[in-house]
Amino acid sequence: MERMLGKELQRVRLIPRRLSISPASDPGAQDSVMNFALSVLRLVCLAWLWPVALLKGSNTQNQRRHKDVYLGENTRHKHGGRIDFKTKKSDSTKSLLIKSEQLLRIEDHDFAMRPGFGGSAIPVGIDVQVESIDSISEVNMDFTMTLYLRHYWQDDRLAFPSSSNKSRTFDARLVKKIWVPDVFFVHSKRSFIHDTTMENIMLRVYPDGNILYSVRITVTALCSMDFSRFPLDTQNCSLELESYAYNENDLMLYWKNGNDSLRTDEIALSQFFIEEFHPSFGLAFYSSTGWYNRLYINFILRRHIFFFMLQTYFPTMLMVMLSWVSFWIDRRAVPARVSLGITTVLTMSTIITGVSASMPQVSYVKAVDIYLWASFLFVFLSVIEYAAVNYFTTVEEMKKLRKGKLPVSYDATQAMAYDGCFHDDIDVSPFPELPTTPSTTRTIPARASSTEPPPTEGTRLWRKRSVGKNIRFIMSNSYMIDSYSRIIFPVAYLLFNIIYWCIYS
Repeated sequence: MERMLGKELQRVRLIPRRLSISPASDPGAQDSVMNFALSVLRLVCLAWLWPVALLKGSNTQNQRRHKDVYLGENTRHKHGGRIDFKTKKSDSTKSLLIKSEQLLRIEDHDFAMRPGFGGSAIPVGIDVQVESIDSISEVNMDFTMTLYLRHYWQDDRLAFPSSSNKSRTFDARLVKKIWVPDVFFVHSKRSFIHDTTMENIMLRVYPDGNILYSVRITVTALCSMDFSRFPLDTQNCSLELESYAYNENDLMLYWKNGNDSLRTDEIALSQFFIEEFHPSFGLAFYSSTGWYNRLYINFILRRHIFFFMLQTYFPTMLMVMLSWVSFWIDRRAVPARVSLGITTVLTMSTIITGVSASMPQVSYVKAVDIYLWASFLFVFLSVIEYAAVNYFTTVEEMKKLRKGKLPVSYDATQAMAYDGCFHDDIDVSPFPELPTTPSTTRTIPARASSTEPPPTEGTRLWRKRSVGKNIRFIMSNSYMIDSYSRIIFPVAYLLFNIIYWCIYS
């Protein structure tokens, strides 16, 4: 637009000169006048259009500026609120991070390699603070622990000059740009780094190149438990730390402060009491990669017995004692004694099933299994005892019926119960004395003359019976089985409890 105005002005200036030189009668003078008039008209038009062109140019620049701002906002939303350094160089946060990177000379080194590559193994100290033991599972044979894992090492590549000798602290954003030890948990099932509200990672760099790297981790690891003494058991569990890529020739793990490297907060568990926490170290060999340093966090757990006393042992004892009540019930009360025996047997089966459901399926016998099955045996024997009493009572009375010791008017079909036993309305103990007949009288032969003196006053004669005669005597007097059971069963169960608790407690 400016060039066009300049050309028109030059043309307007040349036209008067031509008019002054040419004569008035010259026909070309008229043409010059016309050209002059057209040039003035063009000049006026261009002078009017020039402000419009300037206004349009300023609007175009404003639109470009607004477009740049929109693109910047769109980029910020697209990348989660972060603006790329190339897009906006005046961001104060990025400029501060760039200053830290320049101070630590991160771009000048290859941090994919460990410090002192090619030389001796780099020592990495470990310090652990156990925050909590979240859970212990007997079924899965594992435990879950939350801890603070701290690493200490020296990297001369990160040394920086400082007049005040103060360290610099960074978060997880700078950790990804430098070398850190690749420590992992052996036999771990699940593990994660806490990330609320930011990743729980802290990096502290000192002017001389010493580094502190701290992480808050929750890990679920395997614990090989021995349940042979359950629930009177003590479990030894350990959490093992090891470098994944670097063997002992490249990285040496060690406890930073010896036995004081492992610290714990006040930890309370529902079923266990923590007896001891202590660190240890060793070596692990892999056939394909060699020897690796391994650190152990060992802790001993002793189980609280009171819960299992209330849930398992006391109910079992009561069921066994309840089965003994049948020894005092009349042997002819068949429904009462049978129902009592079956109830105790089913209750014991329920207790055994409940305990087995909460335990892993191991191939050996546990201490609680011994107690439960021994108690179940006592309950089962109490049912068998009544079956024997009922049988011997029936046999005894049938023998007396066949020998005719019962009255002739005795109706067996009316006296026998539905269950096969006699009722109390039949008195079988007193029988009428049979008349003495010559066939029933016995002639007692005279004793042979003996040199033995007659027994003096105060002496007592003892008759020795064989075992078979004693059994037959008890069978013929079945009521004595209940009498003996009232003593034998409690004494035997008491003796079993003494032996059991002496062995396992």
